[in-house]
Amino acid sequence: MRVTPRAGADSVDGVGPGGELRVRVRAAPAGGAANEAVRRTIARALDLAPSRVTVDLGAAGRSKRIAVSGIEPVDVTRLWPDLSVSG
Repeated sequence: MRVTPRAGADSVDGVGPGGELRVRVRAAPAGGAANEAVRRTIARALDLAPSRVTVDLGAAGRSKRIAVSGIEPVDVTRLWPDLSVSG
């Protein structure tokens, strides 16, 4: 996943050319605020509770890997067909 902090709105912009999810959040990358906004934005897009989304890798950078519980990978790829999903 590629995250753009300090954006105009919280949104999932789709899948980039490398198969990564593109996410924009209004929060600044300070004190974990951007990571929390990413969790909530992904959870809202998948219609899940934010507690089901965690940042696995990349908490301090723009490139992140997330884990989502309570949803099958096939359901995620239905929403974003070009997304590179593992698990």
